[in-house]
Amino acid sequence: MPYESARASSSPGLDLLSFKRQQTVFILLNLLLLLVLVLMHGSLSAYWNQPSLGLISVAVAVFLIRIPELLWVRRRSRPIPTVITTALTWASILLNIGLTILLSQLMDHEDSPYIALLLLPVLEAAFRFRFRTLVGVIAASDFACFFWQWRFFLKHPPVDVGEYAEAATTSLMLAVAGVLVWLVVRDLQRKETRLAHNLHELEQTREKLLHEEKLAAMGRLSTAIAHEIRNPVAMITSSITSAKQSSGPEREEMFAIASEEAGRLSRLTTEFLDYASTRLPNLTSTSIADTVAYIADAARAHASQKGVKFELQVADTLLATADAGQLQQALMNLVLNAVDASPAQGTILLRARPQNHTVLIEVENAGSPIPDAIRTRLFEPFFTTKPRGTGLGLAIARNIARAQGGDLRLAENGPSCVRFSITLPLAPDHGQR
Repeated sequence: MPYESARASSSPGLDLLSFKRQQTVFILLNLLLLLVLVLMHGSLSAYWNQPSLGLISVAVAVFLIRIPELLWVRRRSRPIPTVITTALTWASILLNIGLTILLSQLMDHEDSPYIALLLLPVLEAAFRFRFRTLVGVIAASDFACFFWQWRFFLKHPPVDVGEYAEAATTSLMLAVAGVLVWLVVRDLQRKETRLAHNLHELEQTREKLLHEEKLAAMGRLSTAIAHEIRNPVAMITSSITSAKQSSGPEREEMFAIASEEAGRLSRLTTEFLDYASTRLPNLTSTSIADTVAYIADAARAHASQKGVKFELQVADTLLATADAGQLQQALMNLVLNAVDASPAQGTILLRARPQNHTVLIEVENAGSPIPDAIRTRLFEPFFTTKPRGTGLGLAIARNIARAQGGDLRLAENGPSCVRFSITLPLAPDHGQR
């Protein structure tokens, strides 16, 4: 995979977050290891002698160099060019190799603990460079091991072969550690690449499924539209055909049927357009008391035909963030449905109250519960049990509620109580009216 090979062969081609995290760890590890080695040197002065002023000065200088680097890396918010990250990595590698030789020289002892600093360049190279570069850094670190032993015995003969054997062992350990870390890091990078590839494929599959689902939904919608349109069109056609062959009252009756079906077709078209292209809501602080009162007044004439009355339970100060016009449309649909489902002389309860950070608006009526076969399809477009219904009212009402940050659901469906509820966001100025 091209991406995988590029990632595995490039060094600090890291994103900002990864580089900051790695560089922070390497700098802190460098400073901590240096501090521990200096303290260990001082605590074992009987064996190694006291750290000289020059050695302590070098250690302090390293702290003064690396701490500002650490602060700069941590505060960096913009991407760091690859050339800079590469330069920082090489500077750190060379610093620690040189620091190992310098501190060992200042310590002037064949068993220098500062050789441990050579582990850091190897780790940095294993994390950030290709294998052949890692081999070069390991070779440079091994050279530093042997170089120090050579320098020491050049100054303090005779040569102790055992010290060279220790240097060889240290070099071998550095090589093994570097190769193992490099293999682990590359394995993790390959897994990361595969994961990214799988996530990309998963996203593509999800988009494909969504597209296919949209096509399927459009197919179902087209079928439903064709079915709903076919009936009134057939009635209009048959009525006009019969009218041509009739006269007098029968002719007028056929024209009346055709006119009624044409009106039904017009309503179906209008409601479908409302469902398919619900406009973006104009959200403002809306008085729920005024909205509910308006709906009750507007539906009172229709309710009076069955002797149905309205009971309102709404606080005057209750405000919601909503589009008043669209909210009225959704509530009107619920109220008219409640009137149709209520028994004669019944009462419809319109209640609204704050609930957590939302406004809960409820439309409750007595009557028979909605059968399960119907309940599961209540909000399905074009599903209706009314002879002259379009089946879009509840679907439109739910779309309106959701577009305004709320929802519409059947809250209760009992033997003597059917209640729909709309939730909307509570207005910021609620209670200030």
